[in-house]
Amino acid sequence: MQALGYYNGSFGELDEMTVPMTDRAVYYGDGVYEATPTRNFVIYAIDQHVERMFSSASMLRIAPPFDREWLKGELNRMVKQMDTGDNVLYWQLSRGTARRAHPFPADAKPNLMMMITPYKFPDLTEYVSAITEEDTRFLHCNIKTLNLIPSIMAMQKAREQGCYEAVLHRSGRVTECSKSNVSILKDGKLITAPLDNLILPGIARSHLIEGCGKNGIPVEERPYDLNELRSADEILITSSTSFLRRCVKLDGVSAGGRDEARFQALKNYVWERFVRATEKANG
Repeated sequence: MQALGYYNGSFGELDEMTVPMTDRAVYYGDGVYEATPTRNFVIYAIDQHVERMFSSASMLRIAPPFDREWLKGELNRMVKQMDTGDNVLYWQLSRGTARRAHPFPADAKPNLMMMITPYKFPDLTEYVSAITEEDTRFLHCNIKTLNLIPSIMAMQKAREQGCYEAVLHRSGRVTECSKSNVSILKDGKLITAPLDNLILPGIARSHLIEGCGKNGIPVEERPYDLNELRSADEILITSSTSFLRRCVKLDGVSAGGRDEARFQALKNYVWERFVRATEKANG
């Protein structure tokens, strides 16, 4: 298979798969999702992604009709049907199928959907640019919900300006990016937004913090503002599929790029972590 789809146990060519119009993901975005790369047919950080999905579902009061081990088995079964081992694996859980009504349907069973497509891993030596944008998302950003319209609009604005990402802020307080976390290096320390309801608890963010520990870099989890962002020694953008990207231009102005040694140490750590975790021997 080149690109594969899955819906409640049924597999098929991705472009030929369909879902019911009454799936609540279609008309309410009522569900949660995860995505992670695979390499050598090994799913990267699968335990962390599955755990976060169950946590997000719990916060939305969606009860998966399966346990974690069953889900991991289905995800691995999906990967093994692909022609290549290097892919992006996406899955989502909606509240269920029911006629459109705002209250939770009493008897709806959650629906599981998956997609997997080939993926070319990013070149982490290529640096990126970003814009800043007011964060207009809702106040449950810690849930990896399907409701992504503000993020989509922010990303589109960034791409129209030739940028990789949009760094979001609420009245000056930096939160995260449209589809990534953002942290900074300043005076030898990593500063990253706290895990409150305004940011997603990013798995790549946790690997970055882990890398700081391995390299003796102090970490401050605290709010920081646009002034700190613009004056940072490095601006670091992390996500599960792009790992760690170095932002060297912000709103058209040069930024970061002033802590080469720590950046290189962290970049090497997160990439080598991924490579070690996805060796064939681990599959």
